[in-house]
This record gives sequence, C-alpha cells and structure tokens, in this order.
Amino acid sequence: MPFKLSDDSIPPQRPTQNQLTGTTAHISQLLKTHGLRVTAPRSAVLKAFMGADYALSQPDLESKVAEGADRVTLYRVLQSFLEKGLIHPVPDDGGTSRFALCRHDTQAHVHQDAHVHFKCAACGQTQCLPDVSFPDIAVPEGYRVSSADILVHGQCAPCAGGA
Repeated sequence: MPFKLSDDSIPPQRPTQNQLTGTTAHISQLLKTHGLRVTAPRSAVLKAFMGADYALSQPDLESKVAEGADRVTLYRVLQSFLEKGLIHPVPDDGGTSRFALCRHDTQAHVHQDAHVHFKCAACGQTQCLPDVSFPDIAVPEGYRVSSADILVHGQCAPCAGGA
C-alpha cells in the first residue's frame, strides 16, 4: 500500500497558516527548496507537520501517517528534515523528542528557531509561540551560548476555555 497521510487521523481543529498552504505543489516546492528529493514518505510527513499546530513526536507521526510508515523510514525523514532546516527540535520535559515545522522565509534555511514553546498541562501538546519575544540572556564573561530553550507551562487557550 502506498505511503500516505491518513485523513481520519488528524483531529478537527481550526485551520493553521500551514494548513492553508499544504497543497501537494507547495509540499514539493518546499522539499526541493531545501535540497530534498520529493518522495512519498517525505511528502506524507511534511503534510502531517503542516496539518498540526503543535509539536509532533515520532509516535505521533506513526499514528498520523497511514500504512507503510515504519519507524526507520520516519527516523530517516526526521533526520533529513532537521539537517535541512525544515523542522526544529522542541524542548519537552517528558523525555519524548518532539519537532515542529520551522517558519520559513522565501529562501531555504531562513527560519526562526529562537522562540518560546508552550506546553499545556491539560492536553499535553507543545506549541511554538514564534510571536512571543525570546529574551536576551546575558551570560558571564567567558561563557559561550550554543543554544537556549524556553518551555512555558500552563493551559492552552482551548483547554482554558478561551478558544
């Protein structure tokens, strides 16, 4: 059976900006722009990321991608997406690796990784908050920062009754 996204595996939610541009042509163009061949597994995984407004783990992808999704293939797709700047790792205090689609400019590898992430205590989903300012962090002289993560905990708008 072909490797494809299962339509009934995506819960109904309000459309995100990514969903509005998740056409087959856009998916192919985004893969090519980042130097990746267009394959069924890559297209299906990218479509899953475009259809989610929260960070996804490999098990999440296994449930969202229809038959034909083996763990090794998903792992390789995730690694190639990370290397090419399509997705970024999302901090998670639960020990599960999660990833989210990078916000892209018109050029490959122009994306914004330094942003705040929010983990909902009720539903467990972690979302990128790219419009929330990432504070400047001053470290003592002689220290060099290689990365910084901010994970805010609370209740997302839908769980708090605000959406």
